Amino acid sequence: MTKAGGKGGSLRDKLDGNELDLSLGNLNEVPVKELAALPKATILDLSCNKLTTLPSEFCGLTHLVKLDLSKNKLQQLPADFGRLVNLQHLDLLNNRLVTLPVSFAQLKSLKWLDLKDNPLDPVLAKVAGDCLDEKQCKQCANKVLQHMKAVQADQERERQRRLEVEREVEKKREAKQRAKEAQERELRKREKAEEKERRRKEYDALKASKREQEKKPKKETNQAPKSKSGSRPRKPPPRKHTRSWAVLKLLLLLLLFCVAGGLVACRVTELQQQPVCTSVNAIYDNALQGLRSHEILQWVLQTDSQQ
Repeated sequence: MTKAGGKGGSLRDKLDGNELDLSLGNLNEVPVKELAALPKATILDLSCNKLTTLPSEFCGLTHLVKLDLSKNKLQQLPADFGRLVNLQHLDLLNNRLVTLPVSFAQLKSLKWLDLKDNPLDPVLAKVAGDCLDEKQCKQCANKVLQHMKAVQADQERERQRRLEVEREVEKKREAKQRAKEAQERELRKREKAEEKERRRKEYDALKASKREQEKKPKKETNQAPKSKSGSRPRKPPPRKHTRSWAVLKLLLLLLLFCVAGGLVACRVTELQQQPVCTSVNAIYDNALQGLRSHEILQWVLQTDSQQ
């Protein structure tokens, strides 16, 4: 037999008032569902079976007041064994337990405990002592509860210490991250300021270049009179009658062109037989003879050759 009662009815047959005896049943598994259906069974005897573990669901049997698990092969109790808050009497004689779960400290109603014949941790074994009579078993329950409360407090302090260390590590990490982000922001800010300064210098240089280019023509125009006023080169002395002679020569040239045109017309064309051309030709011949001997013409020719 590996499990007591395939049906809930078979467990009810074994129920005697509020006591349920499942001892000596060769059980290697606890019928938790069937037991949960019998809340009246506040006293449960599972001794002398082949139980090696208890399922976590077993801790939901909070109606249990007295529990006998002696002479099994239990190596450990469920982590939430402390949920059995109504438990007053617990027999764990002759199992394979080394330690008890920390939640054992929550069994505030526990008044009787037997841990004999278990390979207990030396510290726990010393605290538990012997359970040879009622008084010793009650002392065992009290001392073990106090010990487990101390263990629970130590573990809570250790947990708090680890949490504090983790918080400190997290704070340092966050501070480092903030410092890194601040450094990156400062770097970006500095790079941005440097970029602005570079662009400002480029803009100023461009403006200066434009102003320099705008000033160059003005300097050149201003330098021309300065060179005249500064160096003041001596003007060549004006020649007397230069303009008068130029006008006179221009008039003479025009007159000569007109006369030459008329002479050509009167000498070459058919107009030379006309009375006008006859007179013109006569005047031309006389003027030519007079000019050849005239001193004024010779002086004009000499002046032209000198200029």
